[in-house]
Amino acid sequence: MEQYLGEIRLCAFAFAPKGWALCDGALLPIAQNQALFSLLGTQYGGNGTTNFALPDLRGRTPLHRDPDGIAQGQMAGAEAVTLTTAQVPAHSHPFNVSSSPATALNVGVSQDRMLAASNLYNPNDPSVSGPGELLYGTPDSLTPWLDEACGSTGGGQPHDNMQPSLVLNYIISLAGIYPSRG
Repeated sequence: MEQYLGEIRLCAFAFAPKGWALCDGALLPIAQNQALFSLLGTQYGGNGTTNFALPDLRGRTPLHRDPDGIAQGQMAGAEAVTLTTAQVPAHSHPFNVSSSPATALNVGVSQDRMLAASNLYNPNDPSVSGPGELLYGTPDSLTPWLDEACGSTGGGQPHDNMQPSLVLNYIISLAGIYPSRG
């Protein structure tokens, strides 16, 4: 069976045979390829005066034409995508807090006293006023302080968006039967 002019096929070898060209977006002169230009026009590129482009299927998956979607010859998609917060599914990062004393507290001193790091003011005992003073006592109640925001995660880098693939070459016929409509 002879191929149609402009027909695209897959091949497992790394070159285009005679009468075919790789679908790599190459520009062809209209003067030497008038019949193929009459089928492709400039929908894949070119200036339409002296040249036109072949489809560029390098790193692309072809889609069937959809009159209500992506136009024929239009490229879409990306190999890598950086997601925004709006694109990440709704989720939460719960955390639990207890105001109960810890079962073990290792501060280098006994559990009922600690070393003050800066100047203190005590209206009942003015002698407690310098750094390095020991503080004694057990609180009547403990009110935990919480920062309501969980830490950020992720690096904002693109992630691979490619489907599992096997690389083959697309080739387009430069000669063959001119396709009739109908």
